[in-house]
Amino acid sequence: MAKVIGLGGIFFKSTDPISLATWYKNHLHVPIENWGGAAFYHNEKPTPSYHVWTPFAQSTQYFAPTNKDFMFNFVVDNLEQALLQVTHGGGQQVGIIEDSEFGRFGWFIDPDGNKVELWQPSAIPPEN
Repeated sequence: MAKVIGLGGIFFKSTDPISLATWYKNHLHVPIENWGGAAFYHNEKPTPSYHVWTPFAQSTQYFAPTNKDFMFNFVVDNLEQALLQVTHGGGQQVGIIEDSEFGRFGWFIDPDGNKVELWQPSAIPPEN
């Protein structure tokens, strides 16, 4: 029987996908490729991390202040610097940085109005 072995990608609509991809390339160094998206290879991650897939209740406020039905998460190597870069590029930081057993988290709204979570993982991922 086949099984899921990881998160393959996040796909979403944008009113101007080229501009939005360029914004992420300029402000978070997302490695945008010629086809318009990015591929993240595990050998390029500076710290151990993993992909998660989590359905939320329809009533969740976790994606607030947006009214979008999704939010995506990027692993970063320096959370404070990444948030500074996106705010200097016109993004809007949401809330304060939070520390947890999984690492540090911060959020911002991108130019398309998407809420994005940035995650700086702990040195060692928690066990199941």
